[in-house]
Amino acid sequence: MQTHSLQDLRDRFAPSDRLPAVFLGHGSPMNVIEDNAYSRAWTELGKSLPRPEAILVVSAHWMTQGTTLVDVSAMPRTIHDFYGFPQALFDQHYPAQGQPALAREVVSLLKSHRAQEDDRWGLDHGAWAVLKYLYPEADVPVFQVSIDMSRGLDHQLEIGRTLSELRDRGVLILGSGNVVHNLHAMRPGGKPQDFALEFDALVAERLTDRNFAALADARGLGPMLSVAHPTVDHYLPALTIAGASDTRDDLTFMTDAIDLGSVSMRSFIFHAN
Repeated sequence: MQTHSLQDLRDRFAPSDRLPAVFLGHGSPMNVIEDNAYSRAWTELGKSLPRPEAILVVSAHWMTQGTTLVDVSAMPRTIHDFYGFPQALFDQHYPAQGQPALAREVVSLLKSHRAQEDDRWGLDHGAWAVLKYLYPEADVPVFQVSIDMSRGLDHQLEIGRTLSELRDRGVLILGSGNVVHNLHAMRPGGKPQDFALEFDALVAERLTDRNFAALADARGLGPMLSVAHPTVDHYLPALTIAGASDTRDDLTFMTDAIDLGSVSMRSFIFHAN
């Protein structure tokens, strides 16, 4: 597996029937309405990616207990799941269609993971905040799959492995969270904190080495995990995408910066070589 940079990403995407698996560090909701390095990188990525038939999103912001829910709605609603931000954020809408038939297939695919249909969720900001830049016309069907927070880290790796076959059916699997996400330790405008740099580098190294089992070993990660993630909701989508990859994939990193002192914006793409 080779590692590439965003600069040569477009050239590296050879024609393939197998769609990439993408993890994006979404960070602050303000990235939706700001012209910054992250929003520009997402725009460029959207221009580079093959056009999918549908998008399946695993977002840090849809957490369930004891089940994996799959949104089967025909027109997913735009969820403004934040507060204290400018009105311009609440005015944002992402009117993409759902993909109910495929979503119901995913329920069957994840039957052993206690999957169930849901038609009440829609698209939370972990999804539409980045989709707005990847596919600004909202012209690709999209649906979300929840994270079962009652299971361990390795469960989300297994979810990714199970979903990986969809990559051969024109489905882009998109994870949205953050490799480091400690809001209690934020320092707006401050330098990256040592723990954030250390954990971010560790994740990058283990992704490159394809040592995904180590990334899902909470005991092995030790106190570093709890410091980088007081709750693991933003970490789990990265494991989904790791699980959805295989040895045929190349790996590309992008936006590998620490924002607000304690939020890693590292993103990565697994794509067929």
